Amino acid sequence: MLSEKLKYIFDQFQHSAEFSSFKELASGHINDTYLIKTTKKPFFVLQRINHGVFKNVPELIENKVAISNHIKQKLQHLSPKKQKRQILTFLNTKSNASYFKGVEDDYWNLMQFIHKSVTFEQVESEDIAYEGGKLLGQFLTLTSDFDASTLSEVIPNFHDMSFRYREFEEALSKTSEDKLLKAQTSIQIVQDLKIEMHILQTLKESGEIKLRVTHNDTKISNVLFDKKHKGLCLIDTDTVMPGIVHYDFGDAIRTICNSAAEDEANLALVTFNMSYYKAYKKGFLQEMKQSLTPLELQYLPLGAKTMIFIIGLRFLTDFLNGDIYYKTKYPEHNLDRAKNQFKLLQSFTDQMGVDGFRV
Repeated sequence: MLSEKLKYIFDQFQHSAEFSSFKELASGHINDTYLIKTTKKPFFVLQRINHGVFKNVPELIENKVAISNHIKQKLQHLSPKKQKRQILTFLNTKSNASYFKGVEDDYWNLMQFIHKSVTFEQVESEDIAYEGGKLLGQFLTLTSDFDASTLSEVIPNFHDMSFRYREFEEALSKTSEDKLLKAQTSIQIVQDLKIEMHILQTLKESGEIKLRVTHNDTKISNVLFDKKHKGLCLIDTDTVMPGIVHYDFGDAIRTICNSAAEDEANLALVTFNMSYYKAYKKGFLQEMKQSLTPLELQYLPLGAKTMIFIIGLRFLTDFLNGDIYYKTKYPEHNLDRAKNQFKLLQSFTDQMGVDGFRV
């Protein structure tokens, strides 16, 4: 019985709470996450990390615990009245480990539940975009002095453009004539943008843009807000690893500024919401601008273009490969997703103007 299993696992951690009931939290697509209700607050969040997706779960958990502890230490001098944001708090097991390994070789971690919080699946206003940007800026600023090289790369080559192009070119060489014909326009876009889409990677590899702690999953649903829609906490830190600031800023912009669903096939409905972009950027720079180098600041908008492009490239590659990675609902689902992202990219580029990408 699931309830008994969860109670057993919950009781392997260091707490004095009494298990009362549980509720599955279904917002994530990878891990199994449960709200553990106890006889008195605080409640807890118990999570099973997907070992099939994440190959080294212990290092993943150590990453996010280390970052959480670092932020907590940075903010410990603030009084509760001045400390408006919340911090993810992880509990150790009774054997003082950061995770519990079950009999089925599954890995679990436990954190305190943040009460009186709300999430949004989509941005509904400029104010929400602004608060989301502000919270990401705070996260990156608070971790800017953390040695990112000590973090494990939980998903190797995640935003490596050269790796993604190699995957694309291999798929291109093996796909059918029919797929080549259907994807002709999208393939040409990928080929035309190859040089520009390597700019950020080249700057990172040369050391001109430094490695930082990055979150790598900055969609708005990973931001907790209070009841007044003020940002509380950035959650879901499973993908915390070394990266550059442009990855996090760009991925957030990609996910909040599309006027349509990610797989909307009617491209007339796909436009880039510039007002949300400006609001998010304003909040982000309010917290982050002093921590950015002039070069990082200069290329920040290119981060948005690059992250929109890379997911389009991945959708296209999967279409050419026969849909082996992303779940699809119909034969050309991944191609529609790719076209969607490339239309979003064009809308963004058109609105930014021909004189380049300026903050």
